[in-house]
Amino acid sequence: MLEFLGSPRFSGALSRAVVGAAFFSFLLRHLIGEAGFFAILASLIVLGALGLIGQRESLEWRGFIPISLAVFIGWTAVSIFFSQYQWVTVGAIVYQVTFALLGIYVALARDFIQIVRTVGDVLRALIVVSLIVEILVGLLFDTSFPFLGVVGNLAYGGPIQGVMGSRNDLGLVALLALITFGTEVLTRSIGRGWGIASIIAAAGTIILSQSPVDLGVLGILGVASFGLLALRRVPARVRRFWLWGLGTAAIIAVIIAFAQRDTLLRLIGAAGDFKYRLALWNHLFPFIQLHTLEGWGWSGIWPNNIYPFDAIDVVQHASALNAYLDVWFQLGVIGLFTFLVFIALAIIRAWVLATQKRSRVFVWPALVLVALLATSIMESTILIEWGWLVTVVCAVKVAQHLSWRRPLTE
Repeated sequence: MLEFLGSPRFSGALSRAVVGAAFFSFLLRHLIGEAGFFAILASLIVLGALGLIGQRESLEWRGFIPISLAVFIGWTAVSIFFSQYQWVTVGAIVYQVTFALLGIYVALARDFIQIVRTVGDVLRALIVVSLIVEILVGLLFDTSFPFLGVVGNLAYGGPIQGVMGSRNDLGLVALLALITFGTEVLTRSIGRGWGIASIIAAAGTIILSQSPVDLGVLGILGVASFGLLALRRVPARVRRFWLWGLGTAAIIAVIIAFAQRDTLLRLIGAAGDFKYRLALWNHLFPFIQLHTLEGWGWSGIWPNNIYPFDAIDVVQHASALNAYLDVWFQLGVIGLFTFLVFIALAIIRAWVLATQKRSRVFVWPALVLVALLATSIMESTILIEWGWLVTVVCAVKVAQHLSWRRPLTE
């Protein structure tokens, strides 16, 4: 039994089920309810644990969990003791740890190219399902699916949200799909025709989502892709200096972009979205100042029926629409510091790996993390469900190759 659960065929199927459950979480929760979705997650956890036991002799266990990830999750657990809503915090931590464990399973059980293929298969299905739903609602039946938030704007060229709940989430998924499908084509892991068709579908979805947030992130991804391509062509003996130079240039670019944010926001049509978020952040800051050091307690998705979430604004929100402010609000300065260390180490390792390794598949985690971290300025997707799972997969996988603990165990 354990031999079958540890087989490549089973791990491949289970990895697709894990990634699929994460990306289709919004649809599943609205179709079968939260209890049914939690049952799916619990089953996946059990199967994943048995699968790792079956593969225990062949897995690379050294440094398999980044210490920075463990510290961040540990601090969310500590927040139970000072949380203003302890039972919510307990449930939120279990939910977060569940997706973290599922992400660790995928990272351990599959290699990089297998992970890319797994994510690619799921995102192809997600884009197809989203477009089918939009065609049914917007063109064939001319109605709406209120329980999914689908209003049927496809006939007008968008915006569409598919089965993701919002156009920004659909746009981000399409961006990740674009990275993934491009990696599949470059590594020749799928047929060229199928890969090009997938890229066209992802690009079309980005356009139809009409998300100004993701349009801005697309520009950042273009610059990042060019930078990675240039670094991969630089001789190894001077690559480190170029990497530091590019990092410095990126910091300077961020400072300039912040100084010229009004012009850039108008250019990509995000001025309205930013004004809306700015109003929310202004309401949020007084509550952050009340518990600056330790935060209010981890909640993940905002429970709008309890204090202080019901007092932050008259409009209900599922998040702070900014991952960094969300962490600061929920976990305080200490939590924000641990989160920043975690994501900083992940992105640095990913970029170093992408420039050192010959295979183009190693570019995938670097660009995926760039997309997620850039989007985190205007969304909190990286903290929950599929955004969190993909972040954990990338962080664990790059740490396997570049963990500082590896030399200590060799």
